[in-house]
Amino acid sequence: MTKSKTDKPQGVKYLIGSVKTLYKKLDSKICYRIRMCNWKHWKAPQNRVKNLTKLGILSWSAWKSVYLKGYAKLGYCRDVYMAVSNDRLASFGLISMLNYKC
Repeated sequence: MTKSKTDKPQGVKYLIGSVKTLYKKLDSKICYRIRMCNWKHWKAPQNRVKNLTKLGILSWSAWKSVYLKGYAKLGYCRDVYMAVSNDRLASFGLISMLNYKC
């Protein structure tokens, strides 16, 4: 039995699956870091509330989010995640690794 050129090695489909998982994890970490950098860029609590309300978060919820301690918690905060969602990041020009075509 001869192998044709179209036969793939056995482990290729598992390798492709693990790469997709890696891309998904990297995408989530990149989006998290972008949210965290935006939060640092907004500096003052008044600016943070103003920018969150511009992005569609209720005022009382924005004030609640402003006083969370640490930038790492804010990257996963529901209000910040909704304000700077993956769809909004895509509209700003961020290309997902899963959707990237060479």
